[in-house]
Amino acid sequence: MQDSFFKILFSPLAVKIISLSLGILLIWIIIRITRIRLFSKIKNIDNRYHANKISGFVGSLLSLLLLLIVFSDKLSGATIAFGVAGAGIALALQEVIVSFAGWLAIMFGNFYRSGDRIQMAGVTGDVMDIGVLRTTIMETGQWVDGDLYNGRIVMVANSFVLKEPVYNYSGEFPFLWDEIKIPISIDSNFELASEMLLKIGKEVAADLSQQSKEKWKKLQYKYRLEEAQSEPMVSLTANESRIELILRYVVNYKR
Repeated sequence: MQDSFFKILFSPLAVKIISLSLGILLIWIIIRITRIRLFSKIKNIDNRYHANKISGFVGSLLSLLLLLIVFSDKLSGATIAFGVAGAGIALALQEVIVSFAGWLAIMFGNFYRSGDRIQMAGVTGDVMDIGVLRTTIMETGQWVDGDLYNGRIVMVANSFVLKEPVYNYSGEFPFLWDEIKIPISIDSNFELASEMLLKIGKEVAADLSQQSKEKWKKLQYKYRLEEAQSEPMVSLTANESRIELILRYVVNYKR
């Protein structure tokens, strides 16, 4: 029995499995040490996050390459079987494949990055993590007013970026236009009211108007865009019963 055990232990297949296991273990130990000793010292949150994600991807890629190298002699005769099995797997895992394609689109298509505020699949919030299959979002709104976090973490399949619109509140132009509507009576001094409202808008907007204008100019170099009014402005609508003053101004997307 002991001889049979050693024969199995030192058989070519067992040696390959042990070598593969040790190789994969060594790869992930090195990545773990690199994250603790090196990446943990990166002060910028975004840079540290991306470094950890890239190291995980590199570890998975090296593990796969090691698998292919160790069992390279076994793969030549299994090509046809893999082809048939691959067709069945592709049909069964269609949603997973589309989600992976969505991940590639996110990574290389500049849809959004971690930290961006987006709306996707009916969910609005800040992107916490971009996985291979799902994007994790800290949700805002719903039963909470003021675009504040509500504490609910939502995981959305990456396939939605290929199926539905993705709204990015904070991408290349991290500003939004907002409006405040104030009704006044028909016999009011609407000119004085407009001047007062515009003065308040300029005080509140402060330097956001100039910042947004600079960002807009950068967008115009890259995309086909017309000029936009970044300074606060007041418009007026009227009917038989009242006048409505509308203050339009630029604000940071989180405010």
